Amino acid sequence: MENAIKFEKISFDKRVKSMLKVDFRRMFKSKLFYILIACFLVMPILMTVMMSMMDGSVSVNPQTGVETIMEGPENAWQNIGTLPGEPLGGDEIFMMCNINMAFMGVAVFVCLFISDDFRSGYAKNLFTVRAKRGEYVVSKTVSGFLCGTFMLIAYFIGSVLGGAISGLSFDLHGLNAGNIAMCMLAKVFLMLVFVSIFTLISVAAKQKAWLAICGSLGGGMLLFMMVSMITPLGSTFINVILCLAGGILFAVGLGAISKTVLKKTSLV
Repeated sequence: MENAIKFEKISFDKRVKSMLKVDFRRMFKSKLFYILIACFLVMPILMTVMMSMMDGSVSVNPQTGVETIMEGPENAWQNIGTLPGEPLGGDEIFMMCNINMAFMGVAVFVCLFISDDFRSGYAKNLFTVRAKRGEYVVSKTVSGFLCGTFMLIAYFIGSVLGGAISGLSFDLHGLNAGNIAMCMLAKVFLMLVFVSIFTLISVAAKQKAWLAICGSLGGGMLLFMMVSMITPLGSTFINVILCLAGGILFAVGLGAISKTVLKKTSLV
């Protein structure tokens, strides 16, 4: 009797889990990952402390003689968003330089993470013997989403520490802890939208990391100004649901386009 050799067909779930295991191992051993997390932890602390120290200082324009008085932060939550009904001191700076910078920071990780695969030849070998394009896109999107989530958490912790060190108020002006939690959760889900965009641009640029980063930052800026309106400090369950729905739609839609780009273009 001849013994027939049977090859087990590996399911999509198993292939995705295998790919995720490899990417998570690479991510958590990457220096870039820890450098970015450290930057987003230290950044709000330094910014809050320095702005607080400069509060009330006067600068004079030597040509016109006009005096400008620096206004520092008055509330620790300015690093997260604008409190309702009260424009706080120094809000012009914190409107741009706040926790929403994490949505741009994750672009650096995604672009370098993916471009390194194509530059080293790892992606070509991977698609030949191990994974398919769909699993690759899913794994990179999830990895980028996880990194972006860690960035948001690090910035939140840094903001609280910076406010405590500077002796700022933690008054929520009518909001509650639930609103803050909903705000952070909405931002986490919204991160999936940005990561999906950055993944698409990165797989199109492949080994050209500079092109991927420039394209991702340019594309991300089109949505960046809407983040504070979609995920305000006074967020509710509706904001969370909208961000979750948007994140899933973008991940599925742009993920399918990313898969098509990998199939239709050269891997070198």
